[in-house]
Amino acid sequence: MKKKSKKKKVLLTILSIVAVLLITGDWILSVAVYNENFNQRFESYEPLMLYVDDFDGLQRTKYEFTSNKGQKLAGYLYSSGENQRGIIVLAHGFGGGGHNSYMDCADYFARHGYYVFSYDATGNDESEGEGVGGLPQGVIDLDHAITFVEESGNFPSLPIALFGHSWGGYSVCSVLTYHPEVKAVIACSGFNASSNLFEAGGEKQAGDGIYLMLPFVKLYEKMKYGGYASNTAMDGFSKSDAAVMIVHSFDDEVVPTEYGYEIYYEKYRDDSRFRFIPFENKGHNYFNDDSYRNSFNADFDKWLETLDYDYNNAENRERFSEDKANYIYRNLDRAEWCHSLDTKLFEDFVGFYDEYIR
Repeated sequence: MKKKSKKKKVLLTILSIVAVLLITGDWILSVAVYNENFNQRFESYEPLMLYVDDFDGLQRTKYEFTSNKGQKLAGYLYSSGENQRGIIVLAHGFGGGGHNSYMDCADYFARHGYYVFSYDATGNDESEGEGVGGLPQGVIDLDHAITFVEESGNFPSLPIALFGHSWGGYSVCSVLTYHPEVKAVIACSGFNASSNLFEAGGEKQAGDGIYLMLPFVKLYEKMKYGGYASNTAMDGFSKSDAAVMIVHSFDDEVVPTEYGYEIYYEKYRDDSRFRFIPFENKGHNYFNDDSYRNSFNADFDKWLETLDYDYNNAENRERFSEDKANYIYRNLDRAEWCHSLDTKLFEDFVGFYDEYIR
């Protein structure tokens, strides 16, 4: 009996060690994959950047403010004309650098009665940070940006509204938990919880295997960001009386509607403070009329075919980067590139703000 008991204890010990090793391995792998995807630094692509001079009458003033770990973030107050009715704080998306590619949005809002305060989140463009860190950082940075606008004394005392796309769409909704005073929010292509983007992207690459990583990712975010990590867009809605417009396309492959739009619609479709704008075939980015961009991309593809070297080969990376930039500088019609907003959509956006910002 003693020998059997001893063998049983040894077996249990071995199984416990194996379980610990498996859990530890899964933890290490999950954190590594998360950081590889989300803890990177992002810079705007210089040949396609937008500039204030591209927009007649647009003015901006630069400010710096600090976020949660003392890192300095670069922000700009955009204006055009007088009699602004409110201040729209704009939160940019993930992976393309900071707010630069949304300058045409800032210009439109500024020309239609609003100041716009837009900033580069941690780890993007002009702001400090070796990397973004993780998706809850977007909510933290936005929280600090709103507080800076309200309390720094640098800005007029006007109602605050929010505008966000993708990562920014999640951030502007989630941050309502900390800023219920916000009057109106427009969230485009956003998601409900910080882990949703990891889940949506990971499912394409790893299938159901992503769900073995998900608990570790949520724990990792919780350890790094505390309550910001578990706070969701739905939490923000419940803590605020802000008017909310949700915009999403059902063919969005970056953030499928099941992670945002459908969750919100299920609960709030009959709530008068919510407005839902669904699209069928607009994808993830639908602010612009794509006619010129599609034409430019088609010509660019034809140019690729004329190259006398393999631009996919790593040894040609530097050469191709230079050739590509030179092609864009020579051929890009900046007027077309910078002024291609879907004005009908943005008329709806301004109309929504006008209705709730008084």
